[in-house]
Amino acid sequence: MLSGYLKTFQIMRRIAGFLFRSFLQGLVIVGPIGITAWAIYVVFTSLDSLIPWVSDWAPGIGFVIVIGFITLVGYSGTRFFFGRWIVEGFSYLLEHTPGIKHIYSSVKDVMDSFVGDKKKFNHPVWVRTNAEPELWRIGFLTQNDLADVGQEGKVAVYLPHSYAISGWVIVVNLSETKPVTGMNAAEAMKFAVSGGIAGIGHIHEHGHDHHDHVHDQAHPHTPDRHVL
Repeated sequence: MLSGYLKTFQIMRRIAGFLFRSFLQGLVIVGPIGITAWAIYVVFTSLDSLIPWVSDWAPGIGFVIVIGFITLVGYSGTRFFFGRWIVEGFSYLLEHTPGIKHIYSSVKDVMDSFVGDKKKFNHPVWVRTNAEPELWRIGFLTQNDLADVGQEGKVAVYLPHSYAISGWVIVVNLSETKPVTGMNAAEAMKFAVSGGIAGIGHIHEHGHDHHDHVHDQAHPHTPDRHVL
């Protein structure tokens, strides 16, 4: 009778393990979809509610109006002299208004760094952060000449944190950096923020490129991998 109980327990344990693994797999599949749908919903409702009397009358129209207005401002502020003059004048006013200028300038610099015509995070580099043992981190070259602040021959590199929107800036010798090859800026940022999980999928799709990538990581002193 005891052996029968043990066998029943083992069967139930295998069934429970199977159900739990299936639940985790479903969570992996449904989780990103649900979070994406939630983010879209939050953005949509937030923008739509900016014009409450319109959204109450016809939900969704406010969202279209806000998106259209932003697009029109972006187009006219970069394509036409008069529109550019108005945008630059309003920006100048905010940048010189006490109490507001610090907030506006900080937000403007961050937005320009990511999506503006002057975006800064478009030069991914490898940075040697330790010589023995040799450690490299991926970052973005933000200033290639710091001579004006007394740092001759040094550059500023932004190192994003994984799974966060934060990061930190380090100042290193130019010789301690080398450009990232095989990834563009967006893929490099994805690689850094995801902890190295994403951003190099296109390399894995090509066996030869993947082999070279792994070989270069395993042998960083290879002659054809020069530091700048």
